[in-house]
Amino acid sequence: MKLQELIKGVEIQEASGPADVEIRTVCFDSRKVGKGDLFVAQRGVHADGHAYIKKAIEQGAAAVVCEELPEKRETGVCYRQVRNASEALGRIASAFYGNPSREMKLVGVTGTNGKTTTATLLYKLAGLLGYRAGLLSTVCNYIGEQRSEATHTTPDALEINRYMREMADAGCGFCFMEVSSHAIHQQRIAGLDFDGALFSNITHDHLDYHGTFKAYIEAKKAFFDGLKKEAFALTNADDKNGRVMLQNTAARKYTYACRTAANFTAKVVEKHLDGTLLQLDGRELWSRFTGDFNAYNLLAVYAAARLLEWEPEQILEKMSLLAPVSGRFETLLSLEGVVAVVDYAHTPDAVENVLSTIKGLKGKGNKVITVVGAGGDRDKTKRPEMAAAACRYSDRVILTSDNPRSEEPAAILADMQAGVKPEYRSSVLTITDRKEAIRTALLMASKGDIVLIAGKGHENYQEIKGVKYPFDDKEIIQETFHQHPNP
Repeated sequence: MKLQELIKGVEIQEASGPADVEIRTVCFDSRKVGKGDLFVAQRGVHADGHAYIKKAIEQGAAAVVCEELPEKRETGVCYRQVRNASEALGRIASAFYGNPSREMKLVGVTGTNGKTTTATLLYKLAGLLGYRAGLLSTVCNYIGEQRSEATHTTPDALEINRYMREMADAGCGFCFMEVSSHAIHQQRIAGLDFDGALFSNITHDHLDYHGTFKAYIEAKKAFFDGLKKEAFALTNADDKNGRVMLQNTAARKYTYACRTAANFTAKVVEKHLDGTLLQLDGRELWSRFTGDFNAYNLLAVYAAARLLEWEPEQILEKMSLLAPVSGRFETLLSLEGVVAVVDYAHTPDAVENVLSTIKGLKGKGNKVITVVGAGGDRDKTKRPEMAAAACRYSDRVILTSDNPRSEEPAAILADMQAGVKPEYRSSVLTITDRKEAIRTALLMASKGDIVLIAGKGHENYQEIKGVKYPFDDKEIIQETFHQHPNP
């Protein structure tokens, strides 16, 4: 493909060299550049691509897109200066893969909690209704029925468009995509043609990256600000920041809510450990999902499906067949009647939501035991709040490791312990080894007790000092139930 075709939708500030040069492929990692490639020099979080322009050219780059032109320009190399190289990369990636997002209905889901569940359920619902669809999510990616493991909540711009090209070529008419605040801020979604955007909620998270809660909200809002007028913008009206998302969007505006007036509403009729009876826009639905937070997720799915103009009666019929996403309020039961709940809750609000649901479902005289940790190299301010939330709703709490990454587990646990008030200290244990913490919690439990294992959910590894070791909360639970029957 020629350079002029790749940069057609990109605003160029200064150009050097012919536009008809043939480009083999597009790279933003100088280590992957080969002869005839286009190198896009981004200013990243940890490195500045401008420092690698010379290396990219040495490896054969035919053209360079950058924000700052080098003082010395190599003969025979085309240069294009842009205001924002990350945004340019998104648009170039879309063009390189033939703008695949225009060939399907693309719906993005953003928010702190509920992104994975909502996007995944929309993908599964599409399949049950007979539509071929794709999914880009934290847990895994799907091209039709073909599955591949995910490495990021939202992949880089080249990978997103590569996936979407494969989806379009496979006949997918829809794509459902988690859209993280990082991806929005880093312009990884630039150039994508969204037909709908959905906002779930916003709570305390990612302040290590965004710096302030205001900046975090603005990143989410930017996604809605960029929608085309034909798209739909669907937001949770029960979240105080929900309507903020709609302030400057050109898209068609819709709301959903369980507590206030909205375009789409739901009411919880009955709650059980194995499911919930809901009333969705006046129609009853028995769901295999538990908790008020899942009522919001299901309502969001229903609302988005209606906005995609799927048949209402068929939507409800197929929604009753949907099952929980891996590691999202996933229950395991021992032969002796101990219930273990595995959930990805890794923010204070998510921990509180899951535990308030469990508290409302447990039997009289039974205990709630919580195992919770916090990830290393992430927002430190949420650590004491997560511990505090666990203490408020649990009879016993075990603080343990999550993914320590490069941090010392003891330092992370010390941050969490700061959130434990004096009146709760006697009911809190600290066990650094996560496997031992899970085993201890399960062995503490008696018939009817509910044990929450929070933080890692679907993950099948534990990251320590840059190495990912095999680790699955569910496997530890099943192993302990089998080896040590409870009284």
